[in-house]
Amino acid sequence: MMGAMTDERGTARVVVVGLASCFGCQLQVTNMERHLLDVLGQVDLRYWQLTSSDPMPEEFDVAVVEGAVTTDEAAETLRAVRATASTVIAIGACAVTGGIPGMAAPGFDERADAVYGERAPEACGALRAPAPVSSVIAVDHEVRCCPIDPLDFVDTLQRVLRGSNKALPTATLCGECKRNERGCFFGRERLCLGLVTRAGCGARCPDLGRPCNGCAGLSPDANVASARRVAARSNVDPARLDEALGLFNTVDPALAPEG
Repeated sequence: MMGAMTDERGTARVVVVGLASCFGCQLQVTNMERHLLDVLGQVDLRYWQLTSSDPMPEEFDVAVVEGAVTTDEAAETLRAVRATASTVIAIGACAVTGGIPGMAAPGFDERADAVYGERAPEACGALRAPAPVSSVIAVDHEVRCCPIDPLDFVDTLQRVLRGSNKALPTATLCGECKRNERGCFFGRERLCLGLVTRAGCGARCPDLGRPCNGCAGLSPDANVASARRVAARSNVDPARLDEALGLFNTVDPALAPEG
């Protein structure tokens, strides 16, 4: 963060903002336990929505954002954050891909009409279809998965504070799964999203015997059409793959219907 504003000690001023989420990723940060004080000791923590109802300060350097954008107020908050922060870090599936809230995005207005009828505009107020943080502002760093791995967050924060040329993975999860020497779920006629999900988590779920659910988001190298063919060859209904992708990736443009 060369050239960024800091406090009088030369320490980066940090705020943590929570939007639409379960706040589980912020709780993961607190779960660092033995290392939490060491991590917080490297920054000047000015605001943490999870721990205080005080207003956000006017000056800060790094903004950590959890949660999807679901209201006009949240979008305005993000724009104000981006105008102030030199670095924005989105943490968790909700902030990075729209996550679970994003499942409500398709047909959002129609559902509001079904519930509230002609009073929908008044009743819903400034609600908007759920979307990731990057749909509103530019994001500098992402910490993926649901919930995040605390060590991934520490690694990202260190790169922000100290600088790093570390290349982030873009491959799919299958490579990590193979390195863990685990058999393929498709070979057992079970659905797994690892063949289209971004690598980086170490394939922890498959390593524990659970198929990948795609919480890290689609890999830039993903070939969804090919994944459907793999599913069909493995006696897995391709429609199940599409349905499963919707859990964390509903609003990903790569899954938008053609035409």
